[in-house]
Amino acid sequence: MPHRGINDSGGARIQEGVVSLAGYAEIFHRNVMASGVVPQISVIMGPCAGGAVYSPAITDFVFMVEETSHMFITGPDVIKSVTGEDVSFEDLGGAATHNTKSGVAHFASPDEETCLEDVRYLLSFLPENNLESAPYFPPTDDPERADEELASLVPDSNNRPYDMREAISGVVDDGEFFEVQEGWAQNLVVGFARLDGHAIGVVGNQPAVLAGTLDMDASVKGARFVRFCDAFNIPLLTFVDVPGFMPGTDQEWGGIIRHGAKLLYAFSEATVPKMTVITRKAYGGAYDVMNSKHIGADVNVAWPTGEVAVMGAPAAVGIIFRRQISEAEDPEAKRAELIADYEERFNNPMVAAEMGFIDDVIDPRETRPYLIRALSMIRTKRPERPPRKHGNIPL
Repeated sequence: MPHRGINDSGGARIQEGVVSLAGYAEIFHRNVMASGVVPQISVIMGPCAGGAVYSPAITDFVFMVEETSHMFITGPDVIKSVTGEDVSFEDLGGAATHNTKSGVAHFASPDEETCLEDVRYLLSFLPENNLESAPYFPPTDDPERADEELASLVPDSNNRPYDMREAISGVVDDGEFFEVQEGWAQNLVVGFARLDGHAIGVVGNQPAVLAGTLDMDASVKGARFVRFCDAFNIPLLTFVDVPGFMPGTDQEWGGIIRHGAKLLYAFSEATVPKMTVITRKAYGGAYDVMNSKHIGADVNVAWPTGEVAVMGAPAAVGIIFRRQISEAEDPEAKRAELIADYEERFNNPMVAAEMGFIDDVIDPRETRPYLIRALSMIRTKRPERPPRKHGNIPL
């Protein structure tokens, strides 16, 4: 059954020496052995310092309480003596820090009572262990409900942002979406919801933040969440509006190739039912990574506003037709003509649908009943995998 650990400790008892270290290590080892077998939740309700932080780090979800929870390996005094930095407990390892800057924590609550309520709510989405199916509760929401607002959610201009949470809420039961790591890597949204009473995990690009591009943190955030859902038989629903991976030297030098591969690996490895909805942009390698048909998704659909292409029209035309544009009498007019032609041909999902890479192009208002029927079809799938000890995810 799920394990919940409540942490409030000053750390290792120095007087005990290696005995205290041995005690820590044995806890860590048990965390690792239980990983993927039962859900593990850490609730930080006070200090959690030094080696003690590695037990929560191994567990699946970390809850923190604002102003009273603190996590760090080395405290402010040690940091000041070694590096000269002067930092407070809260800035170093408080709930705000780990929920927005480090990504160590998954939830922040204003007080302990709210924190424990959130833990209980999370548990309602999780099975007891890895041999059980995702929880089911009789739904109160009509499975045939159509959401009229979804038809106008995506703006006419493909450069204008919108909130992907509105798409998620319009599809899932009662519009209830329990977001995980809301404050960190906000260009990717992950969390739990229900679809016709069945618990599901939801992953979606967020066009309202960094245009929904995938960067290092978003890739890591999504990969860990996908692997958790796969470990505990929770079906995955992905909403795609991604213009690509975040460009820049900081991303390249920081290892965006390696980190982006984590999300690709996680989706490819997952054997739970997997569904994908392309709402707008699905460009380049990021399209492949976001649970495409090519990496094992079961049901892939697009809204009419979907755009599946290697890149956006202006950039593509500038590369493909560089010579024609430069030799034209009016280069700008030629460029505009070619962009319009490219958009007509590729800024719709029909080419991908003709090739079978998308199963259907659907009315956005009908997304909920369509996905419910799809989940009913694939919920009991039993995929086969080649025998192996384990893969080697690019950590």
